[in-house]
Amino acid sequence: MHPQCFTLAYGGMTEQRRGITLIGMPGCGKSTVGALLAERLGLGFLDTDAVIEARSGRSLQRIVDEEGAARLRAIEEDVLVHTDAHARVVATGGSAVYADAAMRHLASASTIVYLEVGLEELHRRVADWATRGLVRAPGQGVAELFAERTRLYRRHAGVRIPCDGLTPADVVERVVAALLSRGDNAGERTAASTP
Repeated sequence: MHPQCFTLAYGGMTEQRRGITLIGMPGCGKSTVGALLAERLGLGFLDTDAVIEARSGRSLQRIVDEEGAARLRAIEEDVLVHTDAHARVVATGGSAVYADAAMRHLASASTIVYLEVGLEELHRRVADWATRGLVRAPGQGVAELFAERTRLYRRHAGVRIPCDGLTPADVVERVVAALLSRGDNAGERTAASTP
């Protein structure tokens, strides 16, 4: 049976396998790590920023430029609350954590994993914040945004993975190890995938 279709039976009821949702700042590696993690575990992969861009026919930055950050947040929340996170890896946009309803929805079907990267490391990774389609208040600097979002990422995370100095492959292995140590539904699935 394909891993995406795998289910567990509990007392006559069938429960779909929990997925894995990645959160974190732009540049932390959610899309890259997410694709590798999905491949490693034999799961589907969904990048919600790519979904937003495909549906709107515009880049995230164009949405912000043309309609404002609040509009991008509204579009993002709609995409997230309609995302089935069961048995897949979901890479969210950096601003996903502003939408409490969306985060509750994702947490009901997946383990929320925060890819934690320090501000200095993010500055090394991201060359131009102005083209990232950032959702931020007018005049808000990256350091302020980082501090604001860090609190939200930590609040919503079921698992935190410090990523500074690690390769994407290293991060994948740390995520898998963390899920196994939790012993939750997502962790059980990884046991069969561990070499």
